[in-house]
Amino acid sequence: MPVCDTCGNDYDKTFTVTRNGSSATFDSFECAVAALAPTCEHCSCRILGHGVQAGDRIFCCAHCARVAGIKELVDHA
Repeated sequence: MPVCDTCGNDYDKTFTVTRNGSSATFDSFECAVAALAPTCEHCSCRILGHGVQAGDRIFCCAHCARVAGIKELVDHA
């Protein structure tokens, strides 16, 4: 059976995610998120939606961006 690249679980219902030419096998969305989702620069939470970005810096929300000194980002109008 395939083995999850994150936790090592040997599971018959794994799935493969391919991104930028690299593939990884996971047994759950939790393991895929742990391996692939970006992390907010300020609070370190995993960003599961769009988040907000300023150049190369990514945040989960405009609040975290403001705390990090980026004032121009907003979550909504």
